[in-house]
Amino acid sequence: MKKTWLAATVIAATASTAFGGEIERRGDPSMILFEKGKNYLEFSAATVDPSVSGVARPGVPTAPTGNIQNRYQSFAGGYKHELNDKISLAFVIDEPVGASVNYRTPPAALGGAFFGGSNADVSSVAFTALAKYKATERFSIYGGLRYVGLSGNITVISPATLGSAVPAPNSPYTLNVSKDFQVGYLLGAAYEIPDIALRVALTYESKTEHDFKDNTGAGFKVELPQAFTLHAQSGIAKDTLLFGSVKWREWSKFAVQPGDFFSVATGVPVNVPIASGPSDIWTYELGIGRRFTENWSGALILGYEKDEGDVVGNLSGKDGYFSYGLAATYETEAWEITAGVKYFEIGDANSNVTAFSNSDAIAIGTKVAFRF
Repeated sequence: MKKTWLAATVIAATASTAFGGEIERRGDPSMILFEKGKNYLEFSAATVDPSVSGVARPGVPTAPTGNIQNRYQSFAGGYKHELNDKISLAFVIDEPVGASVNYRTPPAALGGAFFGGSNADVSSVAFTALAKYKATERFSIYGGLRYVGLSGNITVISPATLGSAVPAPNSPYTLNVSKDFQVGYLLGAAYEIPDIALRVALTYESKTEHDFKDNTGAGFKVELPQAFTLHAQSGIAKDTLLFGSVKWREWSKFAVQPGDFFSVATGVPVNVPIASGPSDIWTYELGIGRRFTENWSGALILGYEKDEGDVVGNLSGKDGYFSYGLAATYETEAWEITAGVKYFEIGDANSNVTAFSNSDAIAIGTKVAFRF
């Protein structure tokens, strides 16, 4: 029985439409090493359309936020080559994290939301070089290096923060930082029983610490935190695959805190993070894939992140989710195309001034792959 459809369906329906973690957009890139074929080339794209909105909490006399999350696109590509029966190499380009937030209402001083007029954009790119060594028919180890670039720009306007050009409430605080590149690494091991399409793989991704400067020229760091991902799959009947993953990422280490950003919520200026991760996050996915014909297969995928009950940032507005995904793959010997869609039911969340509720997102992704 051909197994190439299994990985194709799983990857296109999950990693290509991520909306998890704090600013997570892509999953573990190392799974390309397990694609079949001496040479394997893939390209993927996704569009995610979130709707995250809230109203002022009791005692905060400001307007509703409207949708604060922008639609965004994500792209990735990868190539794998088998040097011999034991060693495989791969190279992946993707956008591992990102954010696009925009409070479209006027500032609070003009009758809008508490953070009306605020916006933030975070972009990234990662170049990952990977290698896998197949020690036995069932056991392999893999790893590689990642060269990760991170940049962003932000404008914060609120009665509780001070502007950068004019240090007074309701005046804009702005910061633009160019892309900073840092090196991280991945390590992993896998156990496989090919006859039943069983594979269990554990991947560790190291943190990267990025160096930036605030408007005064003083330096500050932003950490993209470490992560562990456990992947598992197994055939459970003829042409039927059960698969899933569990990911832990240390998002409590994530904070954007330039030294010249101050809150006056307590009556005196206090340096606080513009954005931060209040908790580490566990992400779960479980799915079932089915081959219908020689060329067609599909999958159903469920996802979950626990609502931690944290006080979230005003540039986030989300706390946990349930997701429901469908994917379909058409495959030939030389190429395949996969399309997937996911719906995210985003958990209600409270910031210090806003109650976010009834939020959701829809993601559409596609992947084209070639074997030669």
